[in-house]
Amino acid sequence: MSPIKLGVIGIGHIGKHHARIYAQMDGVHYVGCFDIKKEAAGRLAETIGGRVFESVEELLKEVDAVSIATPTSTHFTIGSKCLEAGVHVLIEKPITDSLEEAKLLVEIAKKNGVILQVGHVERYNPAFRVLEGYLSQPRFIECHRLCPYPGRNTELGVVLDLMIHDLETILHLVHSEIQSVDAVGVSVLSLTEDIANARIKFKNGAIANITTSRISPEKMRKIRIFQDDAYISLNYLEQKGEIYRKRDHGIECLPMPIEKGEPLFFELRSFIDCIYSKDSPLVGGKEAVEALKLAVEITEIIRSNKVK
Repeated sequence: MSPIKLGVIGIGHIGKHHARIYAQMDGVHYVGCFDIKKEAAGRLAETIGGRVFESVEELLKEVDAVSIATPTSTHFTIGSKCLEAGVHVLIEKPITDSLEEAKLLVEIAKKNGVILQVGHVERYNPAFRVLEGYLSQPRFIECHRLCPYPGRNTELGVVLDLMIHDLETILHLVHSEIQSVDAVGVSVLSLTEDIANARIKFKNGAIANITTSRISPEKMRKIRIFQDDAYISLNYLEQKGEIYRKRDHGIECLPMPIEKGEPLFFELRSFIDCIYSKDSPLVGGKEAVEALKLAVEITEIIRSNKVK
C-alpha cells in the first residue's frame, strides 16, 4: 500500500509533536504543515522536514489526512473544510466548543466517507489499555488530574480543557446512562474555571468523582476504580498500576504488567491504521460528542451555581 500523505494544521504545544511522530512513522509520508506563525513552521520544517504551506487550502491539495491542533474555537471551521475536501481528520480534544458544531462535524465526516478521530489521548495510554482487561463492573471511580498553570487554552474552562479526558474514559468504562450530575468550580487566575469537581451518578448505580485543577504545583493524572472483586489504581503519567484483591490471608496487591510507550504515538498510529483498514477509531466523533455534552453540562452547572 502507498504511504498515507499527511499534514499537520497548527504546530504549537501539541501539534509539533504530531508532526514529529508522523515524520518518523512507517506507512506515512509527512508532507508538511500550516500554521499562522510562519517562522515557527519554518523552524519545525528545518528540524523534521516537510513543506511549510501558505494556507489550509494549499495543504489540503497535497494530503490524504491531517491532524488539527489549533485553538478549539477554530476546530469547526478548519475541521469541516478538511472533511468536505474528503480528507481524513484527527482533531485534538475537545472536538469543538459547541455541541451543535460537534454533531455537524460528525455528519460531515459520515457524508464524505472519511474518518474523524478525536484526540482523547488517555484512551491510547498503555496503562489504560491494560486496565480494561481487569474490569468487571465499576462501582466507584475517582479521578485526579492536576497540573501547573499552563498559560494557554485558558479561554476554555478546566472542564472542557482537561476534565474532558476523564469524562470520556468514564463514559467508556461505565456503559450506563447518567442519572444526576453535581459540580462546583472556581476561577483563580483565569476568567474561566481553573479548579473543578464533578460527581456523576449513573443509572446502574456507579458513581464517579472527578477533580481537576490547572493551578497545582504538581502534576497528577490518576484513576482509581472500585468494583465488587477488586480495587484498581492507575497512574497515567508513570504508566504504573496495581490491583488489590481480597484473599483468605488478607489483601493481595499485584502490579499490572504495563509495557510503557508514548500515548500520542499510539493514538496517531491508530489513526493511520484506521485509514488503512477503514475501521472506526477508539474515540470517534460519537464518543467525543458524548464527552463534550457532559463537559458542557458540568460547566453550565458550575456557572449557574445549580445542582442537578
